[in-house]
Formats: sequence, C-alpha cells, structure tokens
Amino acid sequence: MEKRILKNAQPFEMGSGEHGVLLIHGFTGSPAHMRLMGEDLAAAGFYVKAILLPGHGTRPEDMKKVTWQDWLLSVRQAAKEMQEKCRYFSVAGLSMGGVLSLILAQERDVTACIPIAAPIRIFNPFRRLALLASPFVPMMGKGEGRKLILPEYDVGYDTHPTKSVHDLSVLMDKARRDLALIHSPVLCIQSMKDKTVRPESVDIILEGVSSREKGKLWLENSPHVCTIAGERDKITKAMIAFLRKAEQTELTKNVRV
Repeated sequence: MEKRILKNAQPFEMGSGEHGVLLIHGFTGSPAHMRLMGEDLAAAGFYVKAILLPGHGTRPEDMKKVTWQDWLLSVRQAAKEMQEKCRYFSVAGLSMGGVLSLILAQERDVTACIPIAAPIRIFNPFRRLALLASPFVPMMGKGEGRKLILPEYDVGYDTHPTKSVHDLSVLMDKARRDLALIHSPVLCIQSMKDKTVRPESVDIILEGVSSREKGKLWLENSPHVCTIAGERDKITKAMIAFLRKAEQTELTKNVRV
C-alpha cells in the first residue's frame, strides 16, 4: 500500500538556471522546512530541488524500516541527477541534511556546500547509547521547543524511533571523520540560540575542511529549525551571495585548467 505523505511534506522542484541547488531537510523533518528557502533561491535564478528522505513525511513508524545508508543513497542519487544536468551544482542541508551535505561534498566536486545547523556536536549525550536503549525505549520525543517557527511549514514528526538516533550518529561521525576531503567552498550557518547543536560545530567544520573559500553566518534569535524562523531572509541573502561567488571561483578554476 502506498504511504500517504503529510500535507506540505512533498518533495519539490522549482526555478531554472544553470546552477542547481539540492536542499536536504533534517532528522524527522520534511521538505516543508526548506520550502521558503527554495522559493527565494528560485526567484534569484537558481534551479532548486528538495527531496524527501526515506522514512520521513509519512508516520514516525516508517523510520524504523530505514537506515543511514538509505538516507545517504537518496541524496547521492539526487546529486548525481542534478550534477548531470546543471553546469554548477551546490548542496545545502538543515541539521542532518547539513551532515549529508558535508558527506556529498566529500564524495564529489560541488560548487558550494552550505551546512545549516549541522550537528557535529550536540547537547544531548544520549546518541551514543541509542542503539542499546532502543529495545527498552523504542520511541522518543523531540527535545527543543518550536517557538519562533512558522507553523504551516513546520511539518515533521513529534516522535521518532530511538534506533534512528544511532543512524544519525553514524552519519555525524562519518561527516566529521572525512572533513579534510572537502575542497569546495563551505558556508556554515548556525544560530546562537540553537538548543540542539552545539555552537562549536561550526569551528570544527571550518577548521576541518580543506577549502580555501570558507564562511560562517551566525543567527541571533532563531531555533534549531532556523529555515522557517524570523531570520530566514538573512539566511537566503547570505546563501545567494555565497553561491554566486562560488560560481566565479569554479569558473576561474576551470579557466586555469
């Protein structure tokens, strides 16, 4: 039986242009968290695609049937398709989507990588025990409150399988371990009021990558899901400027070759 996707959680494509941007939502989230960002990027002349990660956008129990390999496979496939049709290809992701963005940038030559609230270090130390605890505590609830968020775009799960935290943990460790493989321009975006991701994650990423072009954007008054909060215009403005600059960097590199 076909799974019913939650309202506004559908994947989307919009815009046109030679620069494609893949948007990846976070753990328990959906493309709704990336929708406003996608509209802004499309209006600025980018081709945008947001995917729905396996096990997301339907019901929390569906996450039990997928692993971190399924999430990584889905973004790899989307990246391959976009890179084949676009002159420039960049990737941006929120939370776990930021971790997946970093892994993609480790594996392929992207025009730019923009991790947003990417959890390299988190406040909750439970992640290391998730797999052991899952038989006894099969489901968990969210930690951070949802204030300052646009409710119509806040589509995701309020609970999730405990074992899925282990899958997220595997991706976090994989992304951090191979940061030096990234040579593409990287822009890290992080809120100082994020109660999920520790702020030092930004410095770990930027000190670990081999990129020459690096930047950071600090948000002052946003929650973890900052893409649908009050400073979202600040995010997209910085992204557009960084993506355009990355185009010129790639063009110059190709001319040298």
